[in-house]
Amino acid sequence: MVPQRGPLLLLALSLGLACAQQTLEEVPVQPGFNAQKVEGRWLTIQLASSRAHLVSPADPLRLGLHSIWTRDEDVTFVLFWTGEGVCQGVNVTVHPTGLQGQFQGSWEGGNSMHVCFVGTDYSNLVLYVRLEDAGEVTSLWALLARTTPGDPTWLGKYLEYVRELRLHKAPVFNLDARCPPAEA
Repeated sequence: MVPQRGPLLLLALSLGLACAQQTLEEVPVQPGFNAQKVEGRWLTIQLASSRAHLVSPADPLRLGLHSIWTRDEDVTFVLFWTGEGVCQGVNVTVHPTGLQGQFQGSWEGGNSMHVCFVGTDYSNLVLYVRLEDAGEVTSLWALLARTTPGDPTWLGKYLEYVRELRLHKAPVFNLDARCPPAEA
């Protein structure tokens, strides 16, 4: 059975990272960002964390980002729990804040999430996620790409954030496809 956790915590775990605290004003955002252009399949290339223990490589249950979709102005992250006979999809939707490239959402208990599309050429993407859960703030960073190994220029930009923020690398979990059909 899949653990019962808030959908925004699932996004954090799917990205597999947490980083140094950033205020939203400190996070750069892609000029002219177009959410419809990020629709589709994404692979996680790099993850970083200030709390390396957030996701254990020994944990048999994995949550991975599969794709990103839009509906009207909203952005939905499609995630999948996998491992030990478990495969279940989870969608997390965020809404525009009114600021270019920034989105927010909330879930039970008044917890919230902000997502910033830091930079993209629509084949590579640096993503920042800030979760607020019961007063605790967790900041997340990921480098995503449409194909592996990704563009070395984007890797360089991402690694500069990792160095500046003194982040730790975290395990990367990619899903080859959606959940396989259940056996009869």
